[in-house]
Amino acid sequence: MASHLDSFDLQLLAHLQRDARLPQAELGARVNLSTAAVNRRLKRLGEEGVIKRYTVEIEPAAVGYPLTVIVGVEAESERVDLLDATKRVFMDCPEVQQCYYVTGEWDFILILAVTDMAHYNALTRQLFFSSNNVKRFKTFVAMEREKTGMALPIGLPD
Repeated sequence: MASHLDSFDLQLLAHLQRDARLPQAELGARVNLSTAAVNRRLKRLGEEGVIKRYTVEIEPAAVGYPLTVIVGVEAESERVDLLDATKRVFMDCPEVQQCYYVTGEWDFILILAVTDMAHYNALTRQLFFSSNNVKRFKTFVAMEREKTGMALPIGLPD
């Protein structure tokens, strides 16, 4: 936990993770701060990179992406320029929801949202087969999305 975050910051972050639409006046009432103090703290947390963005979580199936695919990717070469180029390809693909550069058997773990297996097949050609730096990949198809999200376990006082 970052040492510069006090209990007010942590409380604000916990509430915002649950509902980023909470008005600042309501946030202030919940943590016992003025609206102006909440505004200053949120601005600082954003400037410091603690709050990366405000977003909404959408049910993928509701917008035509019912299939989640997890892919392990092994790079052909670990030359920095080739790895960076591979990362850029993954980062530029809107279907890639998450991309992790990892240790172990795989170099990357990707989480993709796709419409169907034909869509995924087309993405394999774009992301893996056309790349000069993908040695192999392994696909895991999610049967159900049991838990998703990026919320961190920031506790609120009782």
